[in-house]
Order: sequence, then C-alpha cells, then structure tokens
Amino acid sequence: MTDERREPATDADERTMLEGWLDYHRKTLAWKCEGLTDAQLRTASVPPSTLSLMGLVRHMAEVERSWFRRVLADEDAKPLHYSDADPDGEFRLTEADTWAEAYATWQAEIDAARRHAAGFALDDPSRARHRHTGERHSLRWIYTHMIEEYARHNGHADLVRERIDGATGD
Repeated sequence: MTDERREPATDADERTMLEGWLDYHRKTLAWKCEGLTDAQLRTASVPPSTLSLMGLVRHMAEVERSWFRRVLADEDAKPLHYSDADPDGEFRLTEADTWAEAYATWQAEIDAARRHAAGFALDDPSRARHRHTGERHSLRWIYTHMIEEYARHNGHADLVRERIDGATGD
C-alpha cells in the first residue's frame, strides 16, 4: 500500500486544519482499499456482519451526501444505496457491485461536499434541519462530525483489511 496522506500543518488556521484532517481521513479509507480485487473489497468482516471495505466506501458516500448536500445545502439528494425498507443497503453487496462504481460515486460526493462547503463560513448554519433532530448545524460542526465518522470507520477498515491480506498501518 502506498501512503500518500499528509497531516495538515500544525500552525494552519482552523478551516484549513478541519479540511485537512477530513481529507486525511478520506485518503486513509482509500488507502485501506488500495490494491484489492472487487471480490476482496466485497468480503464481509466476520459473518453474520455485512461490513466490508466496499460497503464502508458506499456508506461514506451516503454520509457525505447526507451532510453536505441534504443538510448543509438543502439539496434534494435521494439516497444512493439504502431506503427506509433497507436502511443498511450500502452494505448489501452483490457480484454486480464494483469498486470502480463505488469509488467514482464516493469521489463525486466528496467533490460535491467541497463545492457546497466553499459557500459557507465555519459558523454559518446549514440551510436545512437534520431530519432526525430538527437542528441546524454549522459547517464547523459538520466538519468535526465527518472527521469523527471517518476516523470511526477507518478503524473498522483497519480490521477488515488485516483480515483480508494481513496488511496493517495507521
């Protein structure tokens, strides 16, 4: 695995620091998936769990979409892989699901997140209220939450990757 991640500068301003750590964690998830086949990326961690590296990437595409498109920008962005009837649909993979599609979708959501975030100051409230809590969230809160979300799932990715081929690394 080739590690191309870079931590943000220790003296960066707050926005640069938050965006830098978010990008660092995005790159960490991509790094954990590097060099594997589609079959390996679909491999579930431990039965009966459906957690897989490809599922994590699809999940993070949904999370990016939810926070930056739906909440921050109030965009009508429908779910990509899940529904009310199947809330964990992003983790239910078939042979037809490919890394190329999952990765391209995830990157498109990251690009959309960056575009939407560029139009907000850190303290600006989101345009929409969160569908579960009814609260508006500042961009600062969303960035912090996204860093937490990626860090949590990157821990999962560490374990799944080690199970697949023994590769480890922070």
